[in-house]
Amino acid sequence: MKILDEKRAPNPRRVRVFLAEKAIAVPYQDVDIMTGAHKSEAFGRVNPVQRVPVLVLDDGTAICESMAICRYFEALQPEPSLLGQTPLEIGTIEMWNRIAEINFLFPVMHYFRHTHPAMASLEVPQVAPWAEANKPRVSDIIRTLDRRLSETPYLAGERFSVADITAMVATDFMKPARLAVPEGVPHFARWYADVSARPSSKA
Repeated sequence: MKILDEKRAPNPRRVRVFLAEKAIAVPYQDVDIMTGAHKSEAFGRVNPVQRVPVLVLDDGTAICESMAICRYFEALQPEPSLLGQTPLEIGTIEMWNRIAEINFLFPVMHYFRHTHPAMASLEVPQVAPWAEANKPRVSDIIRTLDRRLSETPYLAGERFSVADITAMVATDFMKPARLAVPEGVPHFARWYADVSARPSSKA
């Protein structure tokens, strides 16, 4: 078993943090996307959409997509639960994880991919207006999360979950994207300090 990984990319980091929370050790094999290693014919046979991360099992079975990998390991080792246990908890975590993924992580990634000079050879064409369209969405969702976090310690409730992992990774990825957290979001700032202090955040 191994995970095809890229240390600088946000989606592989979601998996690394998830596994660190569960204290699951899996060997990682680096795939340098900046040199186009994920575009090779060999990698395409493992993942037809040519993205990382990819979990490769001992029998050669490949599981692509970060959340699919997380679900595999949650089923393999349910505790500590990061995807929920009761129907309500599962639904609530899924909801907030999707909100964090679609409305936060994706806009940050789009802004990065369509503005950063290092991405010019990978994001063809880079579309500056699309980057600018996503920029205010980042501030807007942070304010939305701030309101949510005024009511509860973590995004999905009383316990740390995969929704917090997704939002934390999105926040950290704002730095290379050269985006700033808006002012006046004290609850978001409190939450971010809390989740960033967890040992898993260093994964």
